[in-house]
Amino acid sequence: MDDGSVCVIIPSVGNAEELQIVLQGLTNQDFNGSLEIVVVGPENDLGKEVTESMNCRFIDDGGVRTRADACNVAIEKTQSEFVFFTDDDVIVPNNWISSLIRWFERTDVAGVGGPNFAPPEQSTFWQKVIDVTFCSKWVTAGTNYGNRAEGELEEVEQLPGVNAAYRRSVLESVGGFDKGAIGCEDAMLDYRIKQAGHRLWQDGTAIIWHRRRGPSRVRKQIGNYGLVRILASNIHPEMKSWSHSAVGLFPFLSAIGIIALICGAIGGGAESSLWFTFDGNWDSPRILFHGSLGIIGSYIAICWAGAILGTSPSRSLLTVLVAPLMTFTLHWSYGVGVMKGWIRIRSGNPGLQIDDRNRL
Repeated sequence: MDDGSVCVIIPSVGNAEELQIVLQGLTNQDFNGSLEIVVVGPENDLGKEVTESMNCRFIDDGGVRTRADACNVAIEKTQSEFVFFTDDDVIVPNNWISSLIRWFERTDVAGVGGPNFAPPEQSTFWQKVIDVTFCSKWVTAGTNYGNRAEGELEEVEQLPGVNAAYRRSVLESVGGFDKGAIGCEDAMLDYRIKQAGHRLWQDGTAIIWHRRRGPSRVRKQIGNYGLVRILASNIHPEMKSWSHSAVGLFPFLSAIGIIALICGAIGGGAESSLWFTFDGNWDSPRILFHGSLGIIGSYIAICWAGAILGTSPSRSLLTVLVAPLMTFTLHWSYGVGVMKGWIRIRSGNPGLQIDDRNRL
């Protein structure tokens, strides 16, 4: 097929209200070519009624339990030259499709995507802080959050699943998404596409506005990201990254640092000059206290600098100020997830990846 047609696939479960907003954005695109909008989910989901009421196509996912498998079902039941993917909790600009489709005129573009940010005007304060944290420079090393092409088009290793477009021929040549993968399915797909010799790109102007979850849900989300990333690396060892392993040690090292700080403060005694003065005596309590305090201070400074230099449009004095607290929370959650992944792999039974939302 070589007709320039586009199919947009949205996997959706239990989110009919936000799904309607997504479909409104997609039905108002300025793209003039052949366009099919497809929602894939459980047959009894309220999203089916919403989808059909907006004259879009609903595909029964057949009871599969993963986003990857649902997307594969939709790929198999649709026909188009190009396949776009997004989520059911986004706000779609009316030029999204046209911004990405133009790049497929280049034969070296197997897939192309864009950045995703929280919509500043529709986000709570903590959702803005989370977006600032996600998009911080350095502190999210090795992830796709906040990645934004500086030029018109920039080659990348991975596209975000919420804002990605591919040639159908490329998807079919690699067999679609890894079957049974929940979480990290987009990274695994892109890894296999790159391994097959294809190239992926990002257009920094093709933004999707992606609602962030609240603090409690995002902790669980990021914990599961840590888990599934390690399990994905177990399936595809070449996907291993030092940054993911480093964050896996974060809870352990943080606990040591906090204990050292407390022990140093207690060991210094209430009457000592440990806190405010220095008399040249580097005893053990001073080393523990000031060493730990210095490391903690450096971490906070790096978090602040990363937030300031990041890409989130939600940056402000207050969101940047609070960003280190959220960064610590998410590093801890991701690290716990990584450790869970290591334990499951060492047990010899990694099992199916675990999703962070109730599907049924």
